[in-house]
Amino acid sequence: MDTKTTLPISEARKKIFKIAEKVQRPATYYTLTEKGRPKIVVLSADEFESWQETLEVMRIFPRLEKDIKKAEKEYKKGYFRTLEDV
Repeated sequence: MDTKTTLPISEARKKIFKIAEKVQRPATYYTLTEKGRPKIVVLSADEFESWQETLEVMRIFPRLEKDIKKAEKEYKKGYFRTLEDV
């Protein structure tokens, strides 16, 4: 479950240590606003690293999502070989 909280930067400044603690939970992040508009997002270093890895994989394998869906369809139709078959 994604947990998103939006706060003005001025309010976040007062709560930065609590925010830093809360974003350690998976899929938790804060959107900080300036004059009511989103300005930055605060998330844990682990979550950020995970996003970077995901984007890198998507860059390297742009067709990966299509290939996975195709493989899932073929598997459901029985188009696969077991290790014993090989």
